[in-house]
Amino acid sequence: MTQRVELATVMDRLAVDGLITEYAVAVDDGDWTAYRELFAPDGRADYRSAGGIEGDAVQVAEWLARSMERFPMRQHLIVNRRVRFGSLEQDTGDTARVQADYVNPMRFAGHDGASTAPDFVCGGRYAFALVRTPDGWRVHEVVVREKWRRAPEGLTPDHHPSPA
Repeated sequence: MTQRVELATVMDRLAVDGLITEYAVAVDDGDWTAYRELFAPDGRADYRSAGGIEGDAVQVAEWLARSMERFPMRQHLIVNRRVRFGSLEQDTGDTARVQADYVNPMRFAGHDGASTAPDFVCGGRYAFALVRTPDGWRVHEVVVREKWRRAPEGLTPDHHPSPA
């Protein structure tokens, strides 16, 4: 591998990492315009394992905006990012796959809109399929695979789906 190819791979890895971070920040900040802009024109998201929907970025952003109203405080962390470019790890083509774990602590809204205890926490794994576009790396598809959740006693997942 030449130094030029190695540098391109590092630059792509940094760009992909930045995209995944922007994804978390957009959801946590409730910036649904930024969320939609992270997706390729045909980008889709699947939150069904977390009690949500599957659809294009616009549909999912609208669902997230409604779902997140019950959680004024949220901070989801995306860790253990495993990035693979193209069909080979060394390939710096125009596609990438990222597998990353998440932990998503949130706090329920009180009657006056302020947050209140108890916390709702869930965790799982994201599977991102990314594509390089003229505007940089974008999400072609993201699938949420929720593995666990801790909700206040008496609340069921159906009452408070976790939009990780």
